[in-house]
Formats: sequence, C-alpha cells, structure tokens
Amino acid sequence: MAALIVLAVLVVLVLVVLARTVRVIPQARAGVVERLGRYSRTLTPGLALVIPFVDRVRPLLDLREQVISFDPQPVITQDNLVVSIDSVIYYQVTDPKSATYEIAAPVDAIDMLTVTTLRNVIGGMTLEQTLTSRDSINDQLRGILDDATGKWGIRVHRVELKAVDPPPSIKDTMEKQMRADREKRAAILQAEGIKQAAILTAEGEKQSAILKAEGQKQAAILAAEGQSQAIGTVFKAIHDGRPDPQLLAYQYLQVLPQIAQGDANKIWVIPSELTKALGGISDRLLPPSSENSDTT
Repeated sequence: MAALIVLAVLVVLVLVVLARTVRVIPQARAGVVERLGRYSRTLTPGLALVIPFVDRVRPLLDLREQVISFDPQPVITQDNLVVSIDSVIYYQVTDPKSATYEIAAPVDAIDMLTVTTLRNVIGGMTLEQTLTSRDSINDQLRGILDDATGKWGIRVHRVELKAVDPPPSIKDTMEKQMRADREKRAAILQAEGIKQAAILTAEGEKQSAILKAEGQKQAAILAAEGQSQAIGTVFKAIHDGRPDPQLLAYQYLQVLPQIAQGDANKIWVIPSELTKALGGISDRLLPPSSENSDTT
C-alpha cells in the first residue's frame, strides 16, 4: 500500500514537472521568461522548454494590433472655447521585453499621454481650425505618441478623433450661420437664374428682330427685283411694238383716273410731247372740215 502511494506521488510530481517544463505559445503571442527573478528570454509561438521551478513565464502578451477608445476629454481651444473630443488609438506591441519592464500600465499611460497631447495640440488652434483640421490633428498626435511609446516597445499606428463637440451655444450659433449661408447661396443662385433668363430672353428677342429684318429685307429685294423685271418686260414689249405718240397719249388718258384717286394729287404735270400727241388724236377723232369737203 505504501508503495502505491509513493508511486502515485511520483506520477503526480512527474506530470507537474512536465507541465512546468513544456509550454506551447499560440500564434501572435509572446512570453517573457524570468530565471530566478531576472529576464532570461522571450518565447516565440510554438513549443518551448523551460526549467521548472527555476524559470517563470510571465502572462503572455498579445502581439496583434489593438484599439483603445478613450472617454471624451474637455479641451480648451486657442479662442477660449471648451470642446469635448473623443479619440481612438490603434497600437501594437513590438517588443515584449520593453512592454513588460519599461512601463507598468501601458493602456493608462497611453490614455494620459493622449490627453496631454490633445490639450497641447488643440490649445494652439481655433475652434474652426479644430473642426476642419482633423487629419492634421491625427498626424500630430500619432507622431508624438509614437515617439513617446517607442521606448515602451509599443508602436502607435493610427489616431482618430471620433467626435469634436463644441458647447451647445456655439452649436446653435453655427447652425444659424450655416442656415444664413445656405439662404444667401439660394438667393444668389435664384438671382443668377433670373439674370440668365433675362439675358436669354433678350438674346432671343434680338435674334428674332434680326431674322425678321432679314426677312423683310429679302422680301423687299425680291419685290424690287420683280418690279424691275416687270418694268423691263413692259419696256421691252413697248420697244418691240414701236408705239406712236398717239398710242402713248391714249394710254396716259386711261391712267389719269387712277392718278386722280389720291387726295394729295392736286397738281399734274403734262409733258409737251403728250400735248402734241393729244392734238394728233383729236385731229383724227374730229370730222373733216368743210374746206376739205369742198375740195373733194
């Protein structure tokens, strides 16, 4: 019976020794080994052997990129306005030894460093610059935090400002200003539209008047050309017919009633050649005189 008890104790002791000797480190983890209280080495992912009761493996460190969201912090701007800034930091442990021995509470240290850095950066900017320069603020914060946390074995990859909230009174003023700016832009656009419409209407009326004048001009030219051709045709016909003065006088007598229709026609000018022609017509129309009858 005593032998069985001793054997059982030996088995348990062997299992404990094996458990403290063989360590399996998961992927993206690292373990710091202390030998008799002093740093010995850093365990990488995989199977590792340590000396039991001599080596001690500290809690494993996560080597993946991690994110910390800090509570909103009140910060005073250059124009003495208090804004509440909510920030997010992405960091990663790059040196397990430094992250273990150089800093006691890395998350709290990063939090305090972020607050002080924010106050330094935002304190040199106005509210408008703070609201419109997030990229610049992020770059400045990341650079300062990365330099400070480098000796801790931590690398800050990104810093983002989730929210920048000004005081409620400033919010109301900004909303009123934005509303006034929108109304101003709307009024300007409406005035520009009316102006463009008036210009287009004037241009259309101008083009219409030009086209109308061109049409009247072409119509007058065509009418004049028609009259010229008609006069030329009549003149050619008369010239080809070789009319005598008596025929011309007769035609003039036919036109006289049309000339007399106008109210303004008070004075008529009769050429001397026409009077001679009329005399010839009258001689032909009158009966022969007695002298001529006697002689016959």
